[in-house]
Amino acid sequence: MTPEEEVWDRGLQSERTRLAWVRTAVALATGGLGATGLAARHGLPALAVVVFALAALCGGVLLIRTRTRFRRVQTALHGGRPLDARLDVVLAWLGTLSVVAGALTFVFTVR
Repeated sequence: MTPEEEVWDRGLQSERTRLAWVRTAVALATGGLGATGLAARHGLPALAVVVFALAALCGGVLLIRTRTRFRRVQTALHGGRPLDARLDVVLAWLGTLSVVAGALTFVFTVR
């Protein structure tokens, strides 16, 4: 076994990472869509609807980018190059912060 084969298990690490990104994206997309629908139906302020919709959009974009990201990770790992996932991380944080903003809007407006 070469030292390179000992470092990673031929793609399984990046596959697990891919699945984690898919779970994050699906949670943001479905949670954002559900919360958007609830906020719109129950007359919450427009801010709540917008930030929940933004979370759903971020989740959808992350889900679409999953395949491309997986290929980039595989190429970088096997080529010994550093990974660059800044855009995906920003989208995930933006989606998460949108959910928090929507939840805070909900908490402070519903009595």
